[in-house]
Amino acid sequence: MNRFLVLIASLVMTACTHSPRAELPPVGGFQQRLAAGDRLKLDVFREKDLSGEYTVNDEGNLAMPMIGTIKAAGKTLPDLRQELGGMLSEGFVRNARITLEVVSYRPIYILGEVQKPGEYTFSEGMSVFALVAKAGGFTYRANQSVVHIRHANESTERAYRVTSGAAVVPGDTIRIGPRFF
Repeated sequence: MNRFLVLIASLVMTACTHSPRAELPPVGGFQQRLAAGDRLKLDVFREKDLSGEYTVNDEGNLAMPMIGTIKAAGKTLPDLRQELGGMLSEGFVRNARITLEVVSYRPIYILGEVQKPGEYTFSEGMSVFALVAKAGGFTYRANQSVVHIRHANESTERAYRVTSGAAVVPGDTIRIGPRFF
């Protein structure tokens, strides 16, 4: 009878544990891709009418004077810069010299076992630990070795092992779960 109870208890404990997936990529280990909500600043040399701030709309496009609508979502900043330069040079501005930079990315969210859960501004090179620090640190109940993340383009949450350099991405929803022991 005792062996049976031990077997059942171990099966229940095994079912309750959630083994995390692989580690998150390190900070700087990937290029950011643009998405809806990102704000960009475009400067076209000697063309004030074309220069300004633009927001990637819900369809993933930028609406720009003279150019019209251009798909920005899913592209990296260098890719979009090259495409815009080419489009401007085709007819509007001879030998267009442009600079394009991100003014702000879409926010990130942190929930669960942190002191101040909520919405936070993403900054380039942000790690999970930097976000937790912005949120006031872990609570005493926090599981500090596993983080649950739902990326902006995904419908489900995944568990990851946390390392000191684990990166977050704009639009992520991060949940810090409780520890069980």
